[in-house]
Amino acid sequence: MTERPIFEPPHTLLVATEGWSDAGEAATSALRMVVEHFGLVPYEVISDEAYFDYQVTRPFVQIESDGSRVISWPDITLFGPDRHEGDGEGPFVILGAEPSRMWRQLADQLVLQALSQDVDQMVLCGAMLADVPHSRPVRMLSSSEDSDIREAIDVERSSYEGPVGILSVLGLQAQESGIAVMNLWAQVPHYVHTSPSPKATLAILDRLHELTGVDIPRESLVEQAEVWEENIDSLAAEDDDMLAYIHQLEKQRDTVESPEASGDAIAKEFERYLNKRPDWPGGIAGGEG
Repeated sequence: MTERPIFEPPHTLLVATEGWSDAGEAATSALRMVVEHFGLVPYEVISDEAYFDYQVTRPFVQIESDGSRVISWPDITLFGPDRHEGDGEGPFVILGAEPSRMWRQLADQLVLQALSQDVDQMVLCGAMLADVPHSRPVRMLSSSEDSDIREAIDVERSSYEGPVGILSVLGLQAQESGIAVMNLWAQVPHYVHTSPSPKATLAILDRLHELTGVDIPRESLVEQAEVWEENIDSLAAEDDDMLAYIHQLEKQRDTVESPEASGDAIAKEFERYLNKRPDWPGGIAGGEG
């Protein structure tokens, strides 16, 4: 493991999209905090209805302070440092709704914009529902097709084959254009049906801090994560079946991560997990392809 961040914020693009790849709103919540912390500004806002099916991602109406009603349309936005305020700091960020159509054209457009800003590294951030206990540290899954990244931070290539989201399309287009790409996914307990998931958001920000050196104030998020976990504990205490299921997940997790666990035991546990979740959007190394 490298001792210093290998992703340099001025040349790094962080990506998260709402929907399928954002369980518990964990990834988009994390990147919104990055945008707010650095005061990043929109470089390009893509809201063309050619990309969005409004029956899938609906616009919403809100009332302004003057009483007028305004409709906000789905979009996906490239944010970057505010060059009008000195040199500007922070990474670039793509954040917004997952488009419904024309993914390849959109990916080409976003990659060209990134290259025009001298971006040469990309971290695709996502969150997936998984058979994991809420009471243990959030498991982060990472992968990369880039050999330098794999060597620097000891991650594997993804072995996943199957349906993908816009993150994979964008990542592959970026790789073909010479941008080094890493996939970063948080696992969110599938039995927790409420959003957001502050514990997973916190885990993503912690990992981004290790990778990029970007240090987002997270004290309030730590408190929210503790309350989130306590609330689930309270609900589980009233449901014997749920409590037994959580204890089973805890035992499986502790067995796999114990110091004496063999490589065969770990591999067998992952095989059991994958066989139960054929639709899981990630491979053993983590993330979509």
